[in-house]
Amino acid sequence: MTILGLTGSVGMGKSTACKMLKRLGLPIHDSDAAVHRLLGLNGGAVEEIEAAFPGVVIDGAVDRGKLGARVFGDPPALRQLEGIIHPKVRKTTLQFLQCHARRRTPLVVLDIPLLFETGGETLCDAIAVVTAPRFVQTSRVMLRPGMTLERLEKIRAQQMPDREKCRRADFIIRTGLGKADSLRQVRSMLARLRK
Repeated sequence: MTILGLTGSVGMGKSTACKMLKRLGLPIHDSDAAVHRLLGLNGGAVEEIEAAFPGVVIDGAVDRGKLGARVFGDPPALRQLEGIIHPKVRKTTLQFLQCHARRRTPLVVLDIPLLFETGGETLCDAIAVVTAPRFVQTSRVMLRPGMTLERLEKIRAQQMPDREKCRRADFIIRTGLGKADSLRQVRSMLARLRK
């Protein structure tokens, strides 16, 4: 089984690339979705997060806005949160891989936004980084509700620089020229991986 790690900084088009891979029939483990489940109603991280950050759980689920306000701009608090969440997400990732290894699935995708930052590349046979010009990234992210340039800069500061991610990648998917061009690159990458 070949394991492809898919990553990219905020606003680079990783979600779109992921949807393309899914439509092309690849099984995908979505780390963000795993986090949402862990923080959701009676999720596996809810009790531990409430113990660490009292008051952020409402009606059995983590209030992401309250939690974000507590950890954003507070590196020690963010590290504490990551220490709770990352091992639990890694466990779901390993379960996904074991399941597909038993099924003899030839190619699977791990969609991990913080792939390099969390050491997730050690699980992968190849890595694809989704990227776009900085001005495209900024224009995409600024369309999100509640986003400010200051907040975007804080997010960028927490992520590995795009240039470094691209340097470490086996494949680079450039999304600045539209979806048709991105899909062509995704198909080309898959053809090479399947050889």
